[in-house]
Amino acid sequence: MWDQIFSSRMSRMTASEIRELLKLLDQPDIISFAGGIPDPKLFPVKTFQDAFAETLGPDTQDEALQYSASEGYPPLRDWIAGEMAKLGVACDRDNILITSGSQQALDYLGKLMLSPNDTALVSWPTYLGALGAFNAYEPHYDRLQPHSNRAAADYAEVASGKGGQVKFAYASVDFANPTGETIDRAGRESILDMADELNIAVIEDAAYQSLRYTGEAIPPMLALEIARKGHIDACRTIYCGSFSKTLSPGLRVGWVCAAKPVISRLVLMKQASDLHSPSINQIAIHKVAQACFGEHVEKLRKSYKTRLDHMLNALSQHMPEGVTWTNPEGGMFVWLTLPEHLDGAELLAESLRSQRVAFVPGRAFHADGSCGNTIRLNFSQQTEGTIDEGIRRLGQLLRG
Repeated sequence: MWDQIFSSRMSRMTASEIRELLKLLDQPDIISFAGGIPDPKLFPVKTFQDAFAETLGPDTQDEALQYSASEGYPPLRDWIAGEMAKLGVACDRDNILITSGSQQALDYLGKLMLSPNDTALVSWPTYLGALGAFNAYEPHYDRLQPHSNRAAADYAEVASGKGGQVKFAYASVDFANPTGETIDRAGRESILDMADELNIAVIEDAAYQSLRYTGEAIPPMLALEIARKGHIDACRTIYCGSFSKTLSPGLRVGWVCAAKPVISRLVLMKQASDLHSPSINQIAIHKVAQACFGEHVEKLRKSYKTRLDHMLNALSQHMPEGVTWTNPEGGMFVWLTLPEHLDGAELLAESLRSQRVAFVPGRAFHADGSCGNTIRLNFSQQTEGTIDEGIRRLGQLLRG
């Protein structure tokens, strides 16, 4: 019965492999490299306890428990605007919308721009959550390759042949999920050039930008575009940020920074969706960010860098010939490419059975379901000793 009632778009929505794998964390004998999860032992718990107590104090309790503006808590938007300015993005609070995590931002942007049969340009592989958000709006996908993009006219012709237009390029430019790779400045400039030629938007997913461990920081694409065009309201880049990888994923506080005409449309979506993100969470996040953001992020960088180094060293020791991996400068992930005859999903099933090690098969990160001989490993959740042991077991499995 229900199949006849559900909309056609539901056929494009499938369960997230990552969300399903997170259930494995409840099994204490599993070494999980699966989820992109911050270490809860590093949460600034005491600062949050104090922030929530103050938030529910006499000065702000009414505001914290009441309906609020769809745009978000003004002091938090001001704080974010100040942080964006440090990145080279001059803006004000009216360029900021608070969302329920950056995942909600991706869903809204898909709804805002994609009509059925339009084309989204994404990397190959790309963030699985982005594909999940965009899929509901029935697009096609084409490959975004910053250093070897085809001619803009070719992208437009292919999209037209599929009954739509190219609407945006989506890129996670710093320590991308799933590969851990970073797009260099030339690659970012190339994406902006192509976007101008095609007259499309650029969605810049900056969820991991604060988690740089080595190397020199590269300006966000939005900062590079502002340098070209002089003002954020003349820019086509839409920056999506989040507190989920730095302060707390459970509070679901993210933001969009973009030209005011984009923000005004997204506000309409927010009003029609959940009215506003929870006021109490926004106020608490603002207090914690004011109190310790820079100090806390530096603590995360030191801890996660040690874990990344352990994983890279363990891979060098235990992986057999024919296995290659990325060398990230930050973030939470290392991406492995296996010999072509291996399938990540089949390997996962055997790994859970014989080695009790979990990871994410790579096929789901590819819009066309290709590249089954890839897997994603997360290092932020495990201790150094557990990382060493888990990689040893995985190498043993791959050696046969």
